[in-house]
Amino acid sequence: MDIKTVGVIGAGVMGIGVAQNLAQTNHQVILIDIAENILEKAKQNIRNNIRFQGFFNKKNIEKTENVLPKILFTSDYQLLKNADFVVENVVEKWDIKKDVYAQIDVICPEHCIFAANTSAIPITRIGSITKRPAKVIGMHFMNPVPMKKMVETIRGYHTSDETIEIAKKFLSQMGKDCIIINDAPGFVANRLSHLFMNEAANLVMENVATPKDIDDIFKKCYGHAMGPLETADLIGLDTVVDTLQVLYENYQDSKFRCSPLLKRMVDAGLYGQKSGKGFYTYQH
Repeated sequence: MDIKTVGVIGAGVMGIGVAQNLAQTNHQVILIDIAENILEKAKQNIRNNIRFQGFFNKKNIEKTENVLPKILFTSDYQLLKNADFVVENVVEKWDIKKDVYAQIDVICPEHCIFAANTSAIPITRIGSITKRPAKVIGMHFMNPVPMKKMVETIRGYHTSDETIEIAKKFLSQMGKDCIIINDAPGFVANRLSHLFMNEAANLVMENVATPKDIDDIFKKCYGHAMGPLETADLIGLDTVVDTLQVLYENYQDSKFRCSPLLKRMVDAGLYGQKSGKGFYTYQH
């Protein structure tokens, strides 16, 4: 299957990264979100991201004027009627995701594959609300998407071998490789990483260590590129809280119970990098 037109649903941090990566690898992209101001902000963020990348890789980076025309910014789902592939990146709330898939399942052509870029919601559950469960797959992209070469890719109960092969080809076209795993809430990456982030927040709350000291232990003792609280700020503390909630609901295991500090920070609007302040302060 030749993948030319790709729908990207959700113009948040992940959706922006996926859309940019696709445009830079010569795909036609339809980026969908609910409001014009969100889409306008997404366009500006992509423009800034491309310029930022250009500082590090001036030879290979495409100019902004070559990338942005490949992305159609819209709130009209009907434009997905000719999409070959859709990557969904909406918030980690089941009621919202369920409505999105109900809409696109009717609009998208029969051959179109749905890739859920979800943090924790099972792919089998997402597939069950469509009429094409064999064409539903999980693609857990890492942030920042254009700079991360590996994608955790999840086979749902009904995901076909053909869909797996097309997904591999699709990711290869984006300049990425994948690791295929079986479906389970949180998959591998988030089931493990969110335990680290949650417990790190508890350590801050208990005054055991500062965020910097906790992150330095991970980086300097374990050799990790980032510490758990830096990672939480990058992902967005609101997304971390939502993901922990999904894990707790699915497993009914107290180890996934969200740290009170994380909840309080989200209530205060301290989401991390995207709001300018989380466990650290960022320039906006």
